Amino acid sequence: MSADVRQVADGTYLVHGGHTNWVILTDGDAVTLVDTGYPGDRRALLDSLAAIGSSPEAVAAVLITHAHNDHLGSAEYLRATHGTPVLLHEAEVPHARRDFLQQVSVGTVLRNAWRPGVLPWMVHVLRTGGTEQHPVTAPAGFPADGALDLPGRPVPVHTPGHTDGHCVYHLPDAGVVISGDALVSGHAISRIEGPQLLPDLFHHDRAGAVASLDVVAGLEGDLLLPGHGPVHRGPVKDAAGLARERAF
Repeated sequence: MSADVRQVADGTYLVHGGHTNWVILTDGDAVTLVDTGYPGDRRALLDSLAAIGSSPEAVAAVLITHAHNDHLGSAEYLRATHGTPVLLHEAEVPHARRDFLQQVSVGTVLRNAWRPGVLPWMVHVLRTGGTEQHPVTAPAGFPADGALDLPGRPVPVHTPGHTDGHCVYHLPDAGVVISGDALVSGHAISRIEGPQLLPDLFHHDRAGAVASLDVVAGLEGDLLLPGHGPVHRGPVKDAAGLARERAF
């Protein structure tokens, strides 16, 4: 699978991988990588860096929105091979180590196999290593509050619910919100398009995920880069409000 790299703002790229997105932020020759796709997306991940004239060696840090397999995929590879720091919210660090797992079980997926789109999605998950576990040996919490001293100056914002330590990343100067799975614009098994929560089976704590939409709504921005689905342009507050309406 080739990388689908789209520049959405100055120094900001949204990459569509195998049903999951990642984001590349640049500042000169240095790069921040937000999420890494499925394990099977590694070639596409490396190609996406090459497509913008960069390389794994230029990645200053990998930021993870949450430690599900389709976002954590190549984080340990980058850490072990290139010494790249892997940073998450403190509550998500043990999840990245796989001290525990807050991810939909195979049994739950099979019980939902009757739903439209689930079987093709399951096949894709298996083909891209989505059931494999690639724990990060030495993940780290964010070194300070506020903006991180990394390309893009992302500000981590805790949005628990999808997982306990889920974070979105706010780029206030650019008006960008990298929303991970706290707010998406589509999914292979969703029958609707546009801002929404993921289907209920994917959330560790659905009520918490709904509540975190209010946190996202409080972030100034008009460019939403979700973990699943296309870029969404328009006030982030309105996108989060629509997702909350659709959740009930």
